[in-house]
Amino acid sequence: MRTQQERVERALEQVLPQPALAPGKLHEAMRYAVLGGGKRMRPLLAFAAGEVTHAQPERVVPAALAVELIHAYSLVHDDLPCMDDDDMRRGKPSCHAAFGEATALLVGDSLQSLAFQTLAEPASLTDSNRQLDLLRILAMAAGSRGMAGGQAIDLDSVGKELSVPELEFMHIHKTGALIRAAVLLGAGCGEPLNAENSGKLDRFAKFAGLAFQVVDDLLDVQGDSATLGKTAGKDAMQHKPTYVSALGEVRARELAHDLRSEALAALVSLGPEAARLRELTDFIVMRSN
Repeated sequence: MRTQQERVERALEQVLPQPALAPGKLHEAMRYAVLGGGKRMRPLLAFAAGEVTHAQPERVVPAALAVELIHAYSLVHDDLPCMDDDDMRRGKPSCHAAFGEATALLVGDSLQSLAFQTLAEPASLTDSNRQLDLLRILAMAAGSRGMAGGQAIDLDSVGKELSVPELEFMHIHKTGALIRAAVLLGAGCGEPLNAENSGKLDRFAKFAGLAFQVVDDLLDVQGDSATLGKTAGKDAMQHKPTYVSALGEVRARELAHDLRSEALAALVSLGPEAARLRELTDFIVMRSN
């Protein structure tokens, strides 16, 4: 994990515009929002999925960066007063708290554009048709049928009680879509999978994404702001429906382990090449932030 996290950090340092370039404030804010924080979980999943298809790590880098830049943009917008209104992210003032709302809005827009620019670079893949497929996967994951759509459902659900299937539908889009994209993008940088194994990898990504969200809901209740790097207890304060509010803490924790088991079961036939994905599944469920 540390090796890949360092690889991603170095590459992000290079791809993000330097503050010396105009407009300097915007570029400074972009780097502030992206660098020096976060688990880089989505890039880690991309590299791990790339191992399943024997992808060369340098081929996975653009895909890993693209999905991380989309994730970073979503966090900047998620923290805005018109969304979740949070002044803390990754243990420091959120982007709008440090640079103002207008700049934060432009940071999110610019990071999203940079994600697609990075994935579209001619040197990222030798097969242009496969590169178009990866761009399509990322676009769908980020849009109204993916992450943005899930956020819209989330905003509409404040103050309401949602059933577990309704929560699952929301988070398959809001959180799961980008995690699924990370897996598919990483795998897409290597040798093609047959339909059966491709379906199993997709199934893994679905359950891993849901497990990630269930644990997030638990940590919001059980964690503290210093450990989480963001304001703890915000879900309850904002009357947002969560797996904890729907199931209680004990059953939500059991659900996280059930989803872990489902994710691992999907990887059984993929052999030793899926070892990193198995390890990351354990990390997703056992993490403390």
